[in-house]
Amino acid sequence: MTQTDTPGQNGARSKTARWWTLLGGVLSIGLVVAIVLQLGGATSDVLKTIGRLPPLVWLALLLLYFVQTLFDFAIFRRLWNMPLAGIEALLRKNVINEVVLGYSGEAFLYVWARRAAAAVSEPFAAIKDANIVSALLGNLLTLALAAVSVTQLRELDFAGRLGPALWSGLIPLAISVGVLAFGRRVFSLRLGQLVYVAAICGLRLIVWTALTVLIWSIALPDVAPGLWVVLMAIRFLVSRIPLISNKDLVFGNLMLLLLGAHSAVAVLLAALAVVTLGMHLIVIVGLGAADLVRGMRRASASQASIVPAAVEPQGVHD
Repeated sequence: MTQTDTPGQNGARSKTARWWTLLGGVLSIGLVVAIVLQLGGATSDVLKTIGRLPPLVWLALLLLYFVQTLFDFAIFRRLWNMPLAGIEALLRKNVINEVVLGYSGEAFLYVWARRAAAAVSEPFAAIKDANIVSALLGNLLTLALAAVSVTQLRELDFAGRLGPALWSGLIPLAISVGVLAFGRRVFSLRLGQLVYVAAICGLRLIVWTALTVLIWSIALPDVAPGLWVVLMAIRFLVSRIPLISNKDLVFGNLMLLLLGAHSAVAVLLAALAVVTLGMHLIVIVGLGAADLVRGMRRASASQASIVPAAVEPQGVHD
C-alpha cells in the first residue's frame, strides 16, 4: 500500500522545496560572482574560451553531463526495474545535488520512488547502499590521486589555502573506514546486488574521469599530462567536502586562487564551470516546461471527461 499525502503536507513540502531552490540559486550566483571578481579584467578571457571550445569538447561535455544519470539508471533499473520515465527523476536528482545542496537530490529520489514505484518495498535501502558504495570508491580514488600528487599539492600550498574546509573532507574518509569495518551491519542489499552496484559505480568513475581529462586535454593540448592528474586529485578532494553544491564552480574558484586569474588552465576550468552551470539551468527550464505541458494536458483531459448529463427530451404520450 502506498502512502498518500494530504494537501497540507504537499503544500508544506512544496514550499520547503522552493526555499531550497532559491537558496541554491543564490549560492550559484554568488559563486559565479566570485569567479568574475577573481578574474577581474580577464573575465572576457572566459567568454572567449567558451566561444573557442572545439566541437569535440562540446560533445564530450554533453556526454559527461549525462554520465551520472545514465549510470544511476543502470543501477536502479536492476534494483527497482525502473522504467525509462525514471531518467527524468534521476536528472532532477542530479541537478538538485549540484545546484541546491549535496545529497538533497537523494531525498527527492526517495520521495519519487515512494510515489511512482509502488513495487519498491524499501527504496531508502537501495539509495543508501548505492550512495555508500559510490562514496567509498570515490574516496579510494581520491586517496590514490592525492598520494600520487602529494609533492605538487604541497608546492601549490593546497592545504594551507583551502583551510578548514579540507579537514571536513576527512569526515567521509572516516566514514569509509567505518563502512569497511562494519559493512555487514551498514548495507541492506544482498551481496550480489552490492557487487553489481560497485561494478557500475567503478565504471562510472572511470568514464567520468576519462571524459574530464579528455575535455581538458583537447581544450589545452600543450599542457603536460601530469598537471591534469594533479588537478583531478584536487577536483576529487573538493568533491569530498560534505554538503556543498556546485562543485565545478567551487573547483573553478579554487583554481583561480591557486594558479592565478591569468593562467590559461585556471581560465579554462572557470569557463567549463560556467558552461556546466548553464547546462544545469537548461535542464531545470526544460523539466519545468515539460511539467507545465503535462499539467495543461491533464487539465484539458479532465475537462473533456466532464460531459454534461444528457437531458432526456419529453416524449409525446398518447
